[in-house]
Amino acid sequence: MSKNHRAIGIDIGGTKTAVGAVNGTGVLAARTTFATEAARGFPSFVERTVAAINQVLAEAGWSRADLCGIGIGCPGPVDPKRGLINNPYTLEGWDRCDIVTPLRETFSVPVRLENDADSAVTGEAFVGAARGCDRVVLLTLGTGIGSGVLVDGHIYRGANDEHPELGHLPVLSDGPACYCGQKGCFEALASGTAIGTAGKAAGLGDCPQVFAAAAQGNPAAQQIIQRATSAASAAAWGILCTFLPQRIILGGGIIDEHFELFAAPFRAAIAAASMVSRESIQVVHAQLGNDAGMVGAACLALSR
Repeated sequence: MSKNHRAIGIDIGGTKTAVGAVNGTGVLAARTTFATEAARGFPSFVERTVAAINQVLAEAGWSRADLCGIGIGCPGPVDPKRGLINNPYTLEGWDRCDIVTPLRETFSVPVRLENDADSAVTGEAFVGAARGCDRVVLLTLGTGIGSGVLVDGHIYRGANDEHPELGHLPVLSDGPACYCGQKGCFEALASGTAIGTAGKAAGLGDCPQVFAAAAQGNPAAQQIIQRATSAASAAAWGILCTFLPQRIILGGGIIDEHFELFAAPFRAAIAAASMVSRESIQVVHAQLGNDAGMVGAACLALSR
């Protein structure tokens, strides 16, 4: 893609949404963020997104006529074919919400919706930690646990183009209930929400406070973190044996602060593997940070 190709990348998060103007080499010309506030209603979100796009266009010195497309990454479930967000679980009230049509009609460009982790792994493949790799698994540990998989350089899909939800791998049979309907999911043990829920039940506070208390030697906090890293170890084994990736990339807010704490169980699982070739598998930190989903969404729009 030429650096003259230009797109808008949108990364919808549970608390904040990022909007960026991205050229064909993955360079951000301008960016902004605003509070998602899903509970205010989907029409309000669309209005604020349009305003944010206009803002970054002005800051980048671009006109609407310069745009090749708009890409959107959003926590799943999403329906990329129909452009629908179907996620009332972490985006309150957002069920079968059409994000594509209003943006396409407003800006007169193609609009593409993808799962946010798929957008992030695309960004990392283009200008980040997955460059040069054909088979990659990206995990983002934050409010939830997202996952994106590349096979032969393309986003992996299951039946009916479904997105693999590796955050819902069962890792503890008698673990806490998850909103997906199962018990003991990776996300239900190791996400920021799960750690914060366990911390509040133990009188320790939210997720950052649990990590701080664990670092200070609090036994209850250490037990919560140990449970999270044990869940990561179990998930690592399943991911390793299923996808045989060249590279496992860890990202998200928790990883930005505690990469080695979670990379260690992944590396231990790889070291213990006897049925696969483990020498070529790397565990690395995501390079693009909070911009991965935004850059990746724009790249998907540009490659359409």
